[in-house]
Amino acid sequence: MCEMSKSLECEANGGDHKWVADSSLDYKGRLPLRASTGAWKASLFIIAIEFGERLSYFGIASSLILYLTKVLHQELKTAARSVNYWAGVTTLMPLLGGFLADAYFGRYATVLLSSVIYVLGLTLLTMSAFVPSFKPCGGNDQVCSEARKSHEIIFFLAIYMISIGTGGHKPSLESFGADQFDDDHSEERKKKMSYFNWWNFGLCSGLLFGVTIIVYIQDHFGWGTADVILTAVLVVSVVIFIAGRPFYRYRKPSGSPLTPLLQVVVASIRKRKLPLPSNPSLLHEFPRTANNAAHGRFLCHTQNLKFLDKAAVYEDKGGSAEMQSPWRLATVTKVEEMKLILNMIPIWLATLPFGVTIAQTSTFFIKQAANLNRKMGDSLILPPTTIFCLTAIGMIVSLTIYDKLLVPMLRRTTGNERGINILQRIGIGMLFVIATMIIAALVEHKRLQVVAGNPKTGSLTMSVFWLAPQFLIIGFGDGFAIVGLQEYFYDQVPDSMRSLGIAFYLSVIGAGSFLSSLLITVVDDITRRTGKSSWFGKDLNSSRLDKFYWLLAAVSAANLCVYILIARRYSYKNVQRRVCVADCNEDEARENGESMA
Repeated sequence: MCEMSKSLECEANGGDHKWVADSSLDYKGRLPLRASTGAWKASLFIIAIEFGERLSYFGIASSLILYLTKVLHQELKTAARSVNYWAGVTTLMPLLGGFLADAYFGRYATVLLSSVIYVLGLTLLTMSAFVPSFKPCGGNDQVCSEARKSHEIIFFLAIYMISIGTGGHKPSLESFGADQFDDDHSEERKKKMSYFNWWNFGLCSGLLFGVTIIVYIQDHFGWGTADVILTAVLVVSVVIFIAGRPFYRYRKPSGSPLTPLLQVVVASIRKRKLPLPSNPSLLHEFPRTANNAAHGRFLCHTQNLKFLDKAAVYEDKGGSAEMQSPWRLATVTKVEEMKLILNMIPIWLATLPFGVTIAQTSTFFIKQAANLNRKMGDSLILPPTTIFCLTAIGMIVSLTIYDKLLVPMLRRTTGNERGINILQRIGIGMLFVIATMIIAALVEHKRLQVVAGNPKTGSLTMSVFWLAPQFLIIGFGDGFAIVGLQEYFYDQVPDSMRSLGIAFYLSVIGAGSFLSSLLITVVDDITRRTGKSSWFGKDLNSSRLDKFYWLLAAVSAANLCVYILIARRYSYKNVQRRVCVADCNEDEARENGESMA
């Protein structure tokens, strides 16, 4: 247990809230002034560049499967795999970007560097549409029987440069925005809980413009014109981000965050034969004083994974504890940080099926839209990807209701600052995703019935708005699960790994995309050998996506049961706060900060 008197904690909090004392610095390397730095005044600049980046990303990603099938003439299953591979790389690259940001470059510098790479990728993509030798072919792109090899090389090089840019941009920018709020200041801590909701509001706004205005421009004025606009928007967003530099709070990179974790493992193995003390207060920790900020925030001792506690057992060999090698003696805080990482592994694995299901929105869902009637009025024909805007609308509505109505009400009911705890929020989002797959299966079954009854016109007699429920519901689910995952992986990692924490969240989506491709390959092979035909034909009308959706719904439902069991046993991060509270213990963390699921 962490034992600390109220007087000491009140002293640590200090009567003076003028300066921020959470180890952050202002742009001149000084202690930040609370009134003129951080919080919403800084995070609005950060949300602005997120809007521009997401506009660019979704302007490309939402139409990628159409580009691959129409311009590069790939088969449906090949195009779906190509999209999933690209999405997988894009969402796994942040693991490298987050590590470099935390260990060496710092989050602000990493955002700037990755933005440059991102802009170069967009510029190369624009060149692939306008430079004669890089174009798909010499004439009309829509009637090319096969795209030039040079175009394919430049195109894929460009979109994978965008992947690399995203790899540094996403984990660093989101964690940099969350760094603008002081965890040890009660008002800023509450604002930080809303930050992730409004961050995603900006994200969804970029998505909304990307899948409506940008997609309309792609459809009516050409892919190249849209690429020019996307490049210009991102450049303006980067300028806005740089303009906010005087208002930001910065964290110095602290070296590799993996080294202390490895030290805990080595020290616990070396002392595996030593007995644990009966009182956890005898384990080694730096002195807890009101002015001790050199070692960051302290974590309270927990009872799980006791084997690792041996790393903090002090061996009296004639020298002080501070003089011993960190490879032989770790602090309780470092041991608890290692426990946090190990505790995350089951949660990460249990959320992978969620990543698999949402991968369908940018592949098969969009291809379904392309095969339905998209007319509005007498002349307007909606681009297939425009229907994706309903996901953004659903997420925006979900976030607004959650932040403005549910959280205040639940705070009064549960006494929890968050309203409900993080893992509960993710679980609710998973329920919405299961409902999405069920509805998608029913709608696709209906579409195939229409195709069977009208072989000539196919499903063009069905309105594209038959897909509205599945896009809206998955948007509602994202408002719970996606935001919950972001908050969970940022909040529950060690403080020195917060960029990596956001990368862990993105890796759920990336690994889900790769698993989706693997699942398509496996199901295609099994159904081809055991049935009359594969579930994935040459086109949508010869496929059985309804059966694939039922499979995903069943897998997701079974996984949710496993997730609930894991979440109920989860032990949350237990921070010793520098605020006026009673003794630090696990029950307090459950009630006030991170309630048990």
